Amino acid sequence: MTTTDLAILPRAGLFRRLAALLYDAFLVAAIWMLLGFIVELIVGPDTNQLVDGHVQTNPVIDNILFLGMLVSCSAFYLWFWTRSGQTLGMIAWRMKLVDDQNNLINWRQGLIRLVAAWPAFFLLGLGYLWLFVDPNGDAAHDRISRTKVLIVPKSHRPF
Repeated sequence: MTTTDLAILPRAGLFRRLAALLYDAFLVAAIWMLLGFIVELIVGPDTNQLVDGHVQTNPVIDNILFLGMLVSCSAFYLWFWTRSGQTLGMIAWRMKLVDDQNNLINWRQGLIRLVAAWPAFFLLGLGYLWLFVDPNGDAAHDRISRTKVLIVPKSHRPF
């Protein structure tokens, strides 16, 4: 699709966005399980202990795993957003992320969007609910990162 074709497409609504987010969450969870398995292979199962019915783990390994999860989740979204404008969930729900000029976003915009999307979701979804009052139908993190999520036609081929 050309940038002029993208200019006339409608913005994605809340249900479609959340459905794609759920779809992508399953993929990210699978990546996290693989990451946890790799960490467990490296450090071994002896780093966990059962004390008084509670599992105690090594805090250093916990922090390394958390950092790995954060990096892998960020890399997942940034890779897809900057390469094609679509994660796998967005492809399934026929959405595409572009900048204000209808081009693919850059890494800087992707990082801003990613950092802004977390509070948009976890503050009772207020950042997502912003799309109901925004004149263009953008969520708060769309506005902050100068991006927009469009609904692409069924004929659009992502690859």
